[in-house]
Amino acid sequence: MKSGGVFKLKSDYRPGGDQPEAISALVKSLKTGTRDQTLLGVTGSGKTFTIANVVEKVQRPTLVIAHNKTLAAQLAAEYRDFFPDAAVHYFVSYYDYYQPEAYMPVTDTYIEKEAMINEDIERLRHAATQALLTRKDVIVVASVSCIYGLGSPIEYQKVNLKLTKGEQMTRSHLSRKLVSIYFERTAGELSPGTFRALGATVEIMPASERVIYRVDLTGGKIAKIEEVDAMTRKLGAKHDAMFIFPARQYVTPKDVLEAALADIEIELAEQLKKFNGEGKILEAERLKRRTRQDIGMIREFGFCNGIENYSRHFDRRKPGEPPYTLIDYFHACAKLFPDPVRGIASNGAGFLTVIDESHVTVSQIGGMYAGDRARKDTLVEHGFRLPSAVDNRPLNFAEFQERTGQTIYTSATPGKFELEHSGEPISQVIRPTGLVDPQIVVRPIVSGTDYEGQVKDFIAEAEAVTKSGARSMVTVLTKKMAEDLTQFLVEKKIKARYVHSDVKTIDRIEILTDFRKGTFDVLVGVNLLREGLDLPEVELVAILDADKEGFLRSDTSLIQTIGRAARNVRGRVILYADLMTGSLGRAIGETNRRRAIQEAYNKKHHITPKTIEKRIHDIVGDIERSRKRAVSELAEMDKAAYGGDIRKLIKDKRNQMHEAADKLDFETAALIRDEIQKLEEKNRKKK
Repeated sequence: MKSGGVFKLKSDYRPGGDQPEAISALVKSLKTGTRDQTLLGVTGSGKTFTIANVVEKVQRPTLVIAHNKTLAAQLAAEYRDFFPDAAVHYFVSYYDYYQPEAYMPVTDTYIEKEAMINEDIERLRHAATQALLTRKDVIVVASVSCIYGLGSPIEYQKVNLKLTKGEQMTRSHLSRKLVSIYFERTAGELSPGTFRALGATVEIMPASERVIYRVDLTGGKIAKIEEVDAMTRKLGAKHDAMFIFPARQYVTPKDVLEAALADIEIELAEQLKKFNGEGKILEAERLKRRTRQDIGMIREFGFCNGIENYSRHFDRRKPGEPPYTLIDYFHACAKLFPDPVRGIASNGAGFLTVIDESHVTVSQIGGMYAGDRARKDTLVEHGFRLPSAVDNRPLNFAEFQERTGQTIYTSATPGKFELEHSGEPISQVIRPTGLVDPQIVVRPIVSGTDYEGQVKDFIAEAEAVTKSGARSMVTVLTKKMAEDLTQFLVEKKIKARYVHSDVKTIDRIEILTDFRKGTFDVLVGVNLLREGLDLPEVELVAILDADKEGFLRSDTSLIQTIGRAARNVRGRVILYADLMTGSLGRAIGETNRRRAIQEAYNKKHHITPKTIEKRIHDIVGDIERSRKRAVSELAEMDKAAYGGDIRKLIKDKRNQMHEAADKLDFETAALIRDEIQKLEEKNRKKK
């Protein structure tokens, strides 16, 4: 087992602006034992770089939680750049598609669980948990998947297989050991979690990586252990010893399996007695058939569809007791590699938790439990699941807090929870780039039908912006308003498009790309024009009906929307309002405060801000070009090194796709996947 190295930050940048003060304050608070802190950092101020500096100084395993997979991938890539020698991992839900099991009593409709698992993301999850059990210098960037059930780290660690050079071992013995930790034997191509035996050699591909380990068992002992490149078959490093972790994250010893099945039988008998006593004959029969079938499958094959619903019994948990999660692996890491100065906190949390975009992520963490419980209660009530199914669940917020230790919340607009628990936030409002927050103008709505006043004024402003070669954005309160306003603008000969939650993801990407290119000039939206939308071409942001208090016009929402104009040196915002609401006052006051601080800093350091220049990445266009490229590759194959072997080309492409996924470059991986699909289609036609 590795002891793990130390976090050593590598970057061409040095802390600038108010980053040094923020880093110093955060580190000081952590060292004095402060439980919660908030880093109030505006967009573009380098919050991730600040946190990286903090991690280097406190030298603790770190869990970073983001509110969506895309943001998590972006953060993981940044932390990997900052810590190339550390173990930086990505942990999100491994489902490409997920339809949870549900029952709707009103229409008597049962919806069976459907899921499509992404093999690469599953492998990355394995890599994250294994890193936490073998080294200290670990950063895991996760979505809220980190609060959902996972196998016990104790059992997962207990059954790992250690292979040592010179150890007595036969091929059949090693094969049995691998099968016992859920590896599958194959005679064909290896994939994560499989092995194959060839003469006196066993080749193994761990669940966490795409490297083959070749174990030579000449003479009834382990003669050598070699790494082999899965694609080129070139020999790599040689090892004297290695650990192999189970191919599944749920590990159940045989004696525990039998005890769990006995408990399931007892629970079934109790629930059937309850249903029969209540006259629920249909529910009792349904539950009996389903559960008996599941027990038979588990006993025969060690698995059944929906086995996670029995996890409480397999984990040997009590009713209501929370499940094991990724956080328990952080606790295990802290125990294996305790901080030599601070030791481990009273709750075992010797690691650091960072909640990114906390104004969104905190509520997301808190909201998972209730929705899951309501769905499970309905399934239990109508005989689709045993009562213990409700304990296959995410943590509730109180449990999450109990299990995490010192936490840093980062956001440009911290929420009420963060501010109440951490007190005065640590401010980071100076952008090293010198860009200032946009100027804000408040104009009256002017009464009139179809928003005649504010729309007329916005049109005049947008036309002027378009003439200068820039773009405009405008937000409204409903989807219908977005569609109607777009139609009105088009009728006025203004090139406009809208985006809202009903617009499909791929179409949304295409719209935003066209907007940046200048294919149209005005983008209309509801609440999708906030976090994570980086459009430096936008010079004007207009907010219609800005005085209508509510979620879309809260001070947090207003500040986030105003920030969309902060990437352009000429950025400005028009708020259309007849009343100065509390949210408007706070948003304007905070924006002006940040603007003044940045301007003073620029003046003192002689900085002339410039509009951010960002390459327009046309994802949709890339997909189309990739398909054409795949066809052209086929035409040229006879001239290439593949010698017309389509299968070899597909294999190489598949390896390229996995390599892109390893680097968290999922856009490139998706493009290569499309090429593979086209090649496979062409190969079928050829046959």
